[in-house]
Amino acid sequence: MLSDLLDNNRSWSEQIEREQPGFFKQLAAQQHPEYLWIGCSDSRVPANQIVGMLPGELFVHRNIANLVLHTDLNCLSVIHFAVQVLGVKHIIVCGHYGCGGVRAALSNQRFGLIDNWLRHIKDIGYHSREELLAEADEECRVNRLCELNVQQQVKNICHTGIVQEAWKRGQSLSVHGWIYSIEDGLIKDLEVDTDSDGDMPGIYAMQR
Repeated sequence: MLSDLLDNNRSWSEQIEREQPGFFKQLAAQQHPEYLWIGCSDSRVPANQIVGMLPGELFVHRNIANLVLHTDLNCLSVIHFAVQVLGVKHIIVCGHYGCGGVRAALSNQRFGLIDNWLRHIKDIGYHSREELLAEADEECRVNRLCELNVQQQVKNICHTGIVQEAWKRGQSLSVHGWIYSIEDGLIKDLEVDTDSDGDMPGIYAMQR
């Protein structure tokens, strides 16, 4: 099985080089992506492929249920590097409908270590419990919480000192919330684009 993956890699590399001679030499010299993608670890949501981008065009961070937590130094380090070093112009949080992490968070089942991670999604669900309970269908509740989760992660990104400092120094940077449907391969824009701290609640705004 592993040999199949290596064979696939060689075929892929040869195809790219045939179609774009010198592609890998150029790629090795530098990377200048304009986009940071924060997505779910789900294997059915390959970041580059669903937006039709080649290696080097998208800086990617993935975790279960596409969370951005202020205690997650891994995710924050990715955001810091993307914003301050690579100078990305867009940060995209992309969740997906039917997310297993979101579905698990809506249940009362114990899963083990991941329960600590899912607690953050449970908190979002609890704050929006009236809206979610109004959905008669379980699948609709899961999908609505998937959307609400993306919206919260957009806010979490905007609340970081990393992003606020970028805005204060005049850096062009926008944060977006999208959600992907595995059933048809299409992305929905949740229209929560943010490119400044103008509408941020005062308690999250950081002063120099």
